[in-house]
Amino acid sequence: MQSVAEKKKSQNIGEYLIYMYQMEDLIRSFQGNMEEIRQYVVAHYPVSDEEKTEITAWFEGLLGKMKKEKILEKGHLQELNLLVNQLLQLHYRLLKSDKSYFETYNQAKPHILESILAANGENPGNEIQICLNGVYGLLLCRLLGKKVSEEQLKSAEAFGEVLSLLNLVYQQDRIAQN
Repeated sequence: MQSVAEKKKSQNIGEYLIYMYQMEDLIRSFQGNMEEIRQYVVAHYPVSDEEKTEITAWFEGLLGKMKKEKILEKGHLQELNLLVNQLLQLHYRLLKSDKSYFETYNQAKPHILESILAANGENPGNEIQICLNGVYGLLLCRLLGKKVSEEQLKSAEAFGEVLSLLNLVYQQDRIAQN
């Protein structure tokens, strides 16, 4: 059975990263307690017991990686950071070679700069990380039932456009390499 994460990774790298950030945060919300994750999360999946066993094993593997990399409180898995860096390199390449991407990026650039200013001296990460965080932040606001400002919607939409084009080229590059 192909996991949700694997499916997302093969179809949309931005969605995959945001999904994985969500899973990291889910594990953190239970302080890495697998029994509680099994009881309050996996038990409620509308799937067979066999699939629940696979999902539990997947969460255990993710928790193991998070413990090993010491990111149970904050941060992201190294493998996710590497993917973000791959997207950043692709971003730089496209800025130089793809007029459509350059125009899309220029629509997002004011929102990226605003995110940097809003970070008040904290490091918000690279431009691709800022785009991912912006889309993830909107998702979190909606999940928590928080009011979303017009500005948040505009920035998340601009970030999503950048990530969407990056995904398109990322997937094409992956196919070309295989």
